[in-house]
Amino acid sequence: MAGHSKFKNIMHRKGAQDKKRAKVFSKLSREITVAAKMSGNDVIANPRLRLAISAAKAESMPKDNIQRAIDKTSGDKNETDFQEVRYEGYGPVGIAIIVEGLTDNRNRTASEIRTCFARNGGHMQDSGSVVFQFDRIGQIVYPSSTGAEDAIFETALEAGAENISSDDDEHVIHTEMAELNAVSQTLQKCYGDSATAGLIWHPKATTTLNQDQAQSLINLIEVLEDNDDVQHVFTNADIPNEILEHLS
Repeated sequence: MAGHSKFKNIMHRKGAQDKKRAKVFSKLSREITVAAKMSGNDVIANPRLRLAISAAKAESMPKDNIQRAIDKTSGDKNETDFQEVRYEGYGPVGIAIIVEGLTDNRNRTASEIRTCFARNGGHMQDSGSVVFQFDRIGQIVYPSSTGAEDAIFETALEAGAENISSDDDEHVIHTEMAELNAVSQTLQKCYGDSATAGLIWHPKATTTLNQDQAQSLINLIEVLEDNDDVQHVFTNADIPNEILEHLS
């Protein structure tokens, strides 16, 4: 399952299924607000905002919540100013981990993330120590029920996608960073909103874990994702499907 999204979908998004929806919506709202502040609230002209709204819709976030997140860019001086942050580190058995977040206090968040690593079998590293093991690419995921693999494959490739992989659960489309928006728009017109779409850190090589190792890594990921400032967690772990199914 190297390079596949199943691990992320089952484990990384497990938090979104288990936590209170208010926390999930808070993180989605934060991304929408930052995207709108960075490049304007015109969905057509702002690809990041469009992808953020698509992600919110995929989690059934109410339209009113989405609009309130956009409206926070109206210029209120009392509104919290969030900044993008990235942390790198290693988890159990040397698994490479990248954590992306949005914070209004860099020192607080860095301290909290460092503690998460230290208390769960890992350690945080300096910036640049881990990221070289990953490629920055676009990823779009549709449920397998969306359509036949051949049809989606042809549509995605014509739109500029690099490749597509499918299984019984989903279709995963990978693109170059610059092509993500165009491919996402084309697929949306043909198949509707995707389950997820955005930029990811894709490992150049993976490390296969056994069940105990996988459980230790998942424990760390869940603690990281429980932090309010954390938006995404990426790893180079390769967990066999049978272990994923047992742990999930």
